[in-house]
Amino acid sequence: MVWIPGGSFSMGSDDHYPEEAPAHRVSVEGFWIDCSPVTNAQFQKFVKATGHRTLAERPADPADYPGADAALLAPASIVFVPPPGSVSQGDPYRWWVYRPGAHWRHPEGPGSSIKGREHHPVVHVAFEDAQAYAAWSGKQLPSEAEWERAARGGLERAEFAWGTELHPGGRMLANTWQGEFPHQNTRQDGYERTSPVGVFPANGYGLLDCIGNVWEWTDDWYQDHAADPERQRHRNEAKPGCCTIPNPRGGSREASIDSTSQHLGLPRKVVKGGSFLCAPSYCRRYRPAARMAQGIDTSTCHMGFRCIVRS
Repeated sequence: MVWIPGGSFSMGSDDHYPEEAPAHRVSVEGFWIDCSPVTNAQFQKFVKATGHRTLAERPADPADYPGADAALLAPASIVFVPPPGSVSQGDPYRWWVYRPGAHWRHPEGPGSSIKGREHHPVVHVAFEDAQAYAAWSGKQLPSEAEWERAARGGLERAEFAWGTELHPGGRMLANTWQGEFPHQNTRQDGYERTSPVGVFPANGYGLLDCIGNVWEWTDDWYQDHAADPERQRHRNEAKPGCCTIPNPRGGSREASIDSTSQHLGLPRKVVKGGSFLCAPSYCRRYRPAARMAQGIDTSTCHMGFRCIVRS
């Protein structure tokens, strides 16, 4: 694990996606964080020790999905399948497939395996799976502020974890998408899907793969920064010239539920860091400030996690 010193930093961004705004100062106490996302080899040790079955390996509870087709309740997870040619980027169902038999041991579905991918990040882990691993290992999942503090590597307001350019000097510093999304990946970074942890340089704190490769769960319920009552309260009560929010946490479970969203009223957590599917032409979320809402009932082929220990 890597020690992240406590202190204040500018969280969020005013220059990218609306849910990242407004940029605001927060402070966190020092903590230890895993150097890299949890790997398949590490997760396998946890499963062998505990017998844990991930959400994707269990049939869905019909009570949670009234009226659903019984066939859709079989154990399954979401897999990226590139279309054969150019398609509208407004329809994600053209490249996302809910595939029975896909889970952490079979990342692309039946017939695939993690053999040779022991040091790749584990994927197809839902929030409860990440929580279970963290508890078993004597750790916790990070808050969004803790995760972003660590991912920034000590750089203040830098767009990326390493500075201001995505590919400085033409160098690939993270596993992201190159080419025309979603059908053409030129693999200039060397990888079509996940990559082994550590093949790209560490950030200023020594963290690996904090940008790209896989999205990472945090323990915070999702809410837009601008709508978060805790952040609003601190801004309203702040003295002139001082509006640093100490140890902020995300909104409530209830506030994370948006019945008009694609998540159909299910609670959502904040995930951070982007993944190998983030592309300049589609999703510029390979940045420390970027964030996304992820339903806690969902696992995908580009979702992983890392843990922390608070001092």
